[in-house]
Amino acid sequence: MKTGLLVGKFAPLHKGHQFIIDLALHEVEELIIMIYDSSDVTNIPLNIRADWFNHLYNGHCRSEHPSMTIIEAWDGPPDTGTPKAAKLQEDYILKTLKRRKIDAFYSSEFYGEHMSKTLQAVDRRVDIDRVKWPISATKIRNNPYFNRKYLDPYVYKDFVTNVVFLGAPSTGKTTLAEAIAKKHKTTWMPEYGREYWEKHQVDRRLTPEQLVELAEGHLRREDRQLYSAYKYLFTDSNALTTYIFSMYYYNAVHDQLKVLADECQKRYDLVFVCDTDIPYDDTWDRSGNGNRQIMQKMIIADLIWRKIPFHIVNGSVEERIKQVDQVLLGHKKFLGKQDG
Repeated sequence: MKTGLLVGKFAPLHKGHQFIIDLALHEVEELIIMIYDSSDVTNIPLNIRADWFNHLYNGHCRSEHPSMTIIEAWDGPPDTGTPKAAKLQEDYILKTLKRRKIDAFYSSEFYGEHMSKTLQAVDRRVDIDRVKWPISATKIRNNPYFNRKYLDPYVYKDFVTNVVFLGAPSTGKTTLAEAIAKKHKTTWMPEYGREYWEKHQVDRRLTPEQLVELAEGHLRREDRQLYSAYKYLFTDSNALTTYIFSMYYYNAVHDQLKVLADECQKRYDLVFVCDTDIPYDDTWDRSGNGNRQIMQKMIIADLIWRKIPFHIVNGSVEERIKQVDQVLLGHKKFLGKQDG
C-alpha cells in the first residue's frame, strides 16, 4: 500500500494512537495525519498537537520509514455520530485531500467502515476493543496526571504548568519553590547551577563553556521533573539566570547559551521574580549584597527586553506563596489569564 490516512483530534496523542501510527508506518510508503481543531473538546491548540507528531516522528524518522504529512484541519466539521455528520466528514476529507488516492484508512473506531468505503481504501482498523492499549483520549483528559503512563513525556509536558522563579542570588527562590511544591503536592526543580558550580568551579568561577554545560544539564533534569509533576512544576532558575551570570562576569555569552536563553521565552508558562527585600545570606559561594542588587536589575531588564511577562513576589515565604497562588488561580494553560 502506498498511502495511508489517519484522522482524529489527538486530544491528546496517546500510546494507543501511536500503536496505530507505528503499524501504519510499516505498511505504507506515506502516512497522512489529519488533525482536527476541536476547540470544543480541548484547549490545547491544534498547532501544538501537530508539534507532537513533528517532534516524535518527523524529527526522528529513520531513513527506512515512510514520510509523514501533517494536515492541520482548522475548519474540520464537528463529529456528532449522526448520518448527516458522517456525510459532512466524508465530504470534508475528500475536499481537503483534493481527491488524492488513499490506499488504507487507519482507525480504531466505527467510522473506519464508512470512511474506507468513501475513500475506496482498505479498512485498516486496529485494536478496536482496546486490548493492547486500554485507554481513550476522554479518560486522559479527565485525569491526565493519573493516566500519564499512556502519554509520551513530550506530550505530557503540555498538561503541566511550568512555573519558574528567577532572581539574583539569595532572593529566596529555592525556599519558595520547595515550599509551594509541597503545598500543591507536586515536584519542584532545584537549581542545578549550584550543584554544578560546587563540582567544577575554579577560584569561584566557571568558564563560558561550562556555563553552557550547566544550562543544558538543568534542562535535562527539568524535562525529567516535568514528567513526574502533578499539574504544576515549580522550577528554581533557568538558562536566563545563567545568561545573566555570563554577562556579569564576562560581559559576553557563548552562542549556545544565547540559544538556550532565547528558548526560555516559550518554555515557561509563568515567570516570578523573587524580590531582594529579604536579608542577604552572605555565604562563601556568593559575591556580596552589592552584586545581588546589580544582578537583580540585570535580570529584570533582560525580561523586559525579551518582552517576557513576569510577577514580582516579596515578603515572607507565606506571603510569597499567597501571591503566587493568586496568579495561579487566574491562569489556565494555553488560555492565559481568566476573568474571575
